[in-house]
Amino acid sequence: MTTATVEAAGAPPLPAAGSSFYLGMRVLPRAQREAMYAVYAFCRAVDDVADRDGPHDERGADLEGWRADVDRLYAGAAPGRLSALAEPVRRFGLAKVDFHAVIDGMAMDAAADIQAPDAATLDLYCDRVASAVGRLSVRIFGLDAGPGDRLAHHLGRALQLTNILRDVDEDAARNRLYLPREALDAAGIPDREPRAALAHPNLGAACMRVAEDAARHFAEAERVMAACPRAAVRAPRLMASAYKGVLDRLQARGWAPPRRRVSTDKLRLLAAVLRHGLF
Repeated sequence: MTTATVEAAGAPPLPAAGSSFYLGMRVLPRAQREAMYAVYAFCRAVDDVADRDGPHDERGADLEGWRADVDRLYAGAAPGRLSALAEPVRRFGLAKVDFHAVIDGMAMDAAADIQAPDAATLDLYCDRVASAVGRLSVRIFGLDAGPGDRLAHHLGRALQLTNILRDVDEDAARNRLYLPREALDAAGIPDREPRAALAHPNLGAACMRVAEDAARHFAEAERVMAACPRAAVRAPRLMASAYKGVLDRLQARGWAPPRRRVSTDKLRLLAAVLRHGLF
């Protein structure tokens, strides 16, 4: 669904029925589920701006328009394209700073083609585009701020690093390379140009360093969830299960070309759905 369609519809688009996000959200009560769909619509719309073709400055200006609309939402004058967020913001106490952080992350993509950022910059990017979404989500799930924010920190980074590893070829086609320069340097890869870096014979070593970071964050997220009320972490457990499966399959496949696309293991996801009580 395009940004224009989201605006015209005045309601959040449903994610694909077979997606891990859709199944993860189906375990939630209706009010929480609809709130998550509204957050999803916002994130998808601003992501579409960051990823579309066209001049960087035009995309940046459009993102600033979304930031201004978020400010209007919190001033009590929600614009049409954010009307579905008005009730979730009120009911669940969603923080404006987290919506701004998501826009800040998309602005990093819109401003320039990211190529081998340093580890600190990559971590900031992951915090903005993933953990900030997690901070919005845990409020909707009903988690307390302390464990909720720790879960958002670790699970957001785990999911985003897994996305980066899964999408290296697609990102390179957009002239982007999210693998951190420290991992490239440690693997003896001098290239920063995406296609050249991906063609280097030591790519697998660089990717494994990132995979180890992702696995560490998954483990930390699991420790947080183990101490939380079961009902409050059903949805994040499903997301973690789905994406940990992707990470495991990426590591088993390796990064030597040709790299077969890895997607969610539907049988593993179904088993997780049953285990965590959808039915």
